[in-house]
Amino acid sequence: MAGTIPLSLTQQFDEFGKPLSGALLYIIQAGPVSTPQQPYQDASLTILQPNPIQLDAAGRVPQFFLADGYIKVRLDDKFGVTQLARDGVLVIGPSAGGGGGGGVDPTTLIQTGAIQPFYATGVLAGFVRMNGRTIGSATSGASERANADCQALFNFLWNGDSTLPVAPSRGASSAADWAANKTIATPDFRGCAISGLDDMGNVPANRLTATYFGASGLTLGAFGGGESIALTIGQMPSHYHAAGIYDPTHGHPAFGAAVTQNTFQTGTAPNPCTYSPNQTIGIGAAATGVRVNSSNGIDTTYSAGGGAAFRTLGPRKLCTLYIKL
Repeated sequence: MAGTIPLSLTQQFDEFGKPLSGALLYIIQAGPVSTPQQPYQDASLTILQPNPIQLDAAGRVPQFFLADGYIKVRLDDKFGVTQLARDGVLVIGPSAGGGGGGGVDPTTLIQTGAIQPFYATGVLAGFVRMNGRTIGSATSGASERANADCQALFNFLWNGDSTLPVAPSRGASSAADWAANKTIATPDFRGCAISGLDDMGNVPANRLTATYFGASGLTLGAFGGGESIALTIGQMPSHYHAAGIYDPTHGHPAFGAAVTQNTFQTGTAPNPCTYSPNQTIGIGAAATGVRVNSSNGIDTTYSAGGGAAFRTLGPRKLCTLYIKL
């Protein structure tokens, strides 16, 4: 989708009312960057317009079109003196209908880079999916979307997250890489929930620390957490195991009695009380209900549990996450 801004096809004057003959209009990405935003001569965004755009002898701005979103503009006179500078200028889409005023393209209502959850799985006009696949120009061979309307998002991601892969390699600037028909990967949010950075312009809240999150909570696009966890010994609560296991079905001889393996078989399967011949045991007189489960008369504890991982995810419903072109 394409649109334009109110400066298109207007005549510009200096502070004395004289036309700004030969002035230069710079189209720049919105925000605290100086990356150029490509203007076009046609609404299909196929014929490039020079950037900066030069005004004619009467100070008129040629018609130009832009990809949807927000931009920054700067108008300098022919001597380089800035006459106008504005950030966050909304690109207005084509009007529709008649009689009651024009409409605004709904995809221009949010900025490039904005995230939109949508209850669908396919493509969405004005957006691409946040699936780790690539975007680029029409000849880039990008896997998610290869089209001229990806330029604004390409520049936005290139400058906003240096960890996103650029293929075949990251160059000197986003404009240079776009012109070279390179691709950049979209943020990969497959199977991920969205969380706020731990600082977001403030001091860290320490709600997402590397110790438990598994990554820095201060890094844009960082991935942490997991679907399940298996407890280590150090994560178990402190506890004790009983020295013996109660079993009232059998007893043991008096303290110090000498027994042999053949004569002392009073337990029941699978745990009979078996000992080496003539082994002396010391378990106390008439110790009924104590099961000695070792051959040397020293009681041990049976193990239990399997150490399997358990679920850590809470209830959730799934949809597709898109990012604005």
